[in-house]
Amino acid sequence: MIIPCYDEKELRLTLQDLYPCATPKTKTLVAVIINSSVRSGREVVLQNRRTYEEVIEFAAENNTDTLRFFPLIFENLPRKHAGVGLARKIGMDLAVEHFLLTQNPEGIIISLDADCTVSPNFLTGISAAYRQTDKLCYTVQNFRHRVENNDPQLENAIRQYEQYIRYFSQMLRFVGFPYYLHTIGSAFSVAADAYVRVGGMGRQQGGEDFYFLQKVFALGRAEKLDHVFVYPMARHSDRIPFGTGPALQKIMGEPDGQMKTYHFDSFLALKEFFDLRQSFFKQDTEFIKQKISLLHPAIIEFSEKSDVLSGIEDSNRNSATYPAFEKRFFHHFNAFKIIKYLNSTHQKFFQYDNLSRQIEKSIGLF
Repeated sequence: MIIPCYDEKELRLTLQDLYPCATPKTKTLVAVIINSSVRSGREVVLQNRRTYEEVIEFAAENNTDTLRFFPLIFENLPRKHAGVGLARKIGMDLAVEHFLLTQNPEGIIISLDADCTVSPNFLTGISAAYRQTDKLCYTVQNFRHRVENNDPQLENAIRQYEQYIRYFSQMLRFVGFPYYLHTIGSAFSVAADAYVRVGGMGRQQGGEDFYFLQKVFALGRAEKLDHVFVYPMARHSDRIPFGTGPALQKIMGEPDGQMKTYHFDSFLALKEFFDLRQSFFKQDTEFIKQKISLLHPAIIEFSEKSDVLSGIEDSNRNSATYPAFEKRFFHHFNAFKIIKYLNSTHQKFFQYDNLSRQIEKSIGLF
């Protein structure tokens, strides 16, 4: 298990919550990657060093044959890459190296954050998923945030944000996108083999979980563990450019306190396009152009600006069968392109609207 840790004063809560978890027969090593950059202030560095000593002490008191805690500290990481992505990458790369040295081809890497508590079945639930499903590549755990200081305004914002995460995932599934599971850095695990196959974790200073999981999703072989929970802390944060912290600040900055999100109709338009993908297989360019020309104006304009046609042509050129075509189609029309479509078309064709209204429109679809 890999836990990135930067200037965390309450890490012990996370460790104390992991300790009483039911443990699987396989051994679990919890590696805490305590990190700071060349830009980190003196107080951050000192706090990190205190945390390192605290983990050493905790490990000495609580390590068992099946569950061990181990801290690693990295200081003066380069300005360009330092952040949660690099810390997660360092830990996960070391995990792969450990599995190689111990000749464990079935190693599992669990991703967690330093502000989380977990359900009692956290370790056994993840382990059981890999035992019960042959060649499983990854799991996605369930989540519910805890609220810092029981702040009612923060509580309102985080519950909306959780609804948004689930709404967005459901709408991706509705339009036919195969990789619709949520991407939360503290709520996934990955087989070491799958981690290597996709080139490992990126060094992004925010959103590294999203970028990494989009690569892993394409491998297939997933389990969504609804009964296994992570409980991250909802709190104000400006450490990363996007994610939970910035989203909470934006929601609380709305005059009515209501989160605004992508309009339901924008997903309907996208679904019309995705529903045509089978008809595009092994068809000539003029036929495909004609099909697209009958779609919503938002799709037509986005197709022209983003060279959608070339992606379909490439998928046809390099696919002998329809399943191969579909996989390559969604390689071109991936989550990044979907978000690009949503952002660009909400400037002209659709209006951002209250999340609650859009959720109401989606009721009954699933």
